[in-house]
Amino acid sequence: MKSLVCITPGTFAYTTDVTPVAGKNETLLRIKRIGICGTDLHAFEGTQPYFQYPRILGHELAAEIITTEAEGFTAGEAVTIIPYFNCGTCVACRKGKPNCCAKINVCGVHVDGGMREYLVVPDYSLVKSEGLSWDELALVEPLAIGAHAIRRAAVEKDDFVLVLGAGPIGLGTMEFARIAGAKVIAMDINPQRLAFCKEKLDVAHTVNALDADVAEQIKTITNGDMAEVVIDCTGNLRAINGMINYLAHGGRAVLVGLQKEDFAFNHPEFHKRESTLMSSRNATREDFVHVVQSMKNGLVNPATYITHRLDFDNVKDGFKDLLNPANGVIKATIEL
Repeated sequence: MKSLVCITPGTFAYTTDVTPVAGKNETLLRIKRIGICGTDLHAFEGTQPYFQYPRILGHELAAEIITTEAEGFTAGEAVTIIPYFNCGTCVACRKGKPNCCAKINVCGVHVDGGMREYLVVPDYSLVKSEGLSWDELALVEPLAIGAHAIRRAAVEKDDFVLVLGAGPIGLGTMEFARIAGAKVIAMDINPQRLAFCKEKLDVAHTVNALDADVAEQIKTITNGDMAEVVIDCTGNLRAINGMINYLAHGGRAVLVGLQKEDFAFNHPEFHKRESTLMSSRNATREDFVHVVQSMKNGLVNPATYITHRLDFDNVKDGFKDLLNPANGVIKATIEL
């Protein structure tokens, strides 16, 4: 079995191992597609929190079941997985929040992931394909991140939702804000990505974060109210520290992006709004099912996202090119 290991930041190596065998309550998968996300890119750069090397990356997966005893699943079936392996007994798990389990092991982050030919996963992580293609299944997890953020924020019809960052997670967040009936505003520093939001996702309002009058633009778009919900999908400290300035009174600020430093808001600005600040971590099965059904019902077009493809044998040399903004990467996938 061939695997691709991130040995140290900036360094990949292929290794050959024995094909694993599934144990009790486990399923053996043959990997078909691997989505590359910000976590993988940050790990390669050396900027990902909670990370140790060496590590096999990859958690956005489409796969074929090789062996399983999971109820309702059979060999040969196409699936994706919920890659947040949880303990089942901590306070978060007992409260139905396995996405933020106190002892969580995220596949491809805390434990080795799917950049290999075969992977053993817990039976409880399997998600039915419902007829989705390999490409579509590889996009379910990143879209579920956005769906979870929208649910966390309790977005309502006609809310103005400002999404900071038009990368794959931000784009998915915009999609599910739209599905919830919100009026979406996209903010980024990349004009090409903002154009993508308008042309491909039909986002009516875009703002370049480098403009001098950003707050005034948000005020004008929202008829003076500012945004009921501001969601950071950048993990950029400056963006996080500034998000309070775009928040409506009574609004909700949600942190999806992740970075290593402390962040700070002006207390009077935060307090006078009676603001709600929350993080949104990973996603739950409810979010995965919502994404799958949204795809099936044509509410999300997965073909919109994938702009670059890599053959598994070419990832070692081609991965670094995905970090170059000039290459216009929205979403890259690895094919096996």
